[in-house]
Amino acid sequence: MSMIRENRLFFICFVIFAIAGAGMLDAIPQGQEVLYCSRHRHPVSDWLFRWGTRLGEGYAFLAAALVFVLLRRHVGALCIGVMGFVLLWVSHLTKSWFAQDRPAAWFQKLGYADAIVPVDGVPLLSGATSFPSGHTMAAFALYSFLAFIVPQKRFWPLVFFGLALVVGASRVYLGQHFLKDVYAGATLGMGFGMLFYGCYYYWRSRRR
Repeated sequence: MSMIRENRLFFICFVIFAIAGAGMLDAIPQGQEVLYCSRHRHPVSDWLFRWGTRLGEGYAFLAAALVFVLLRRHVGALCIGVMGFVLLWVSHLTKSWFAQDRPAAWFQKLGYADAIVPVDGVPLLSGATSFPSGHTMAAFALYSFLAFIVPQKRFWPLVFFGLALVVGASRVYLGQHFLKDVYAGATLGMGFGMLFYGCYYYWRSRRR
């Protein structure tokens, strides 16, 4: 409970996201969210989400771990490295287990192969690897972990939650995932962020 109390700003943001996301899942038929984004492309949002989606890739984990090494906080760097490796396997296993079509494949089976207008420079992924969103899972795990351990609790939690949210939104905007994939990825990622924060706190206590 102390973790939630100390990081209440980040948790409040996540609860709002969870409630809003659940409402959208109930109100919007699957695929309509992808079509809406496809029909409302704009150069600014194209640029934002084309680059923002990379905040949920291995580069972000590598950069965060490097910062911790430079700050001589090796336990944090180790947690980030192990977390990235675990998430890679969890994403692979869950996608294989659920084997749900990505939007491009889903629309193609419905007879609408050209339903999604791709963003320039971002090829549409296909196949049965949609659920859950690995990028979103990684982003919420990494940025929740960083929000939990950063000492400044008034500003950085909002920044880190915003970064995770950009990654999640980018996956729908770019036509790579449905909203349910992002919602599940965010929930799983939040859980892993809390888990590894617990490991970080335990290891730091043992070293002391």
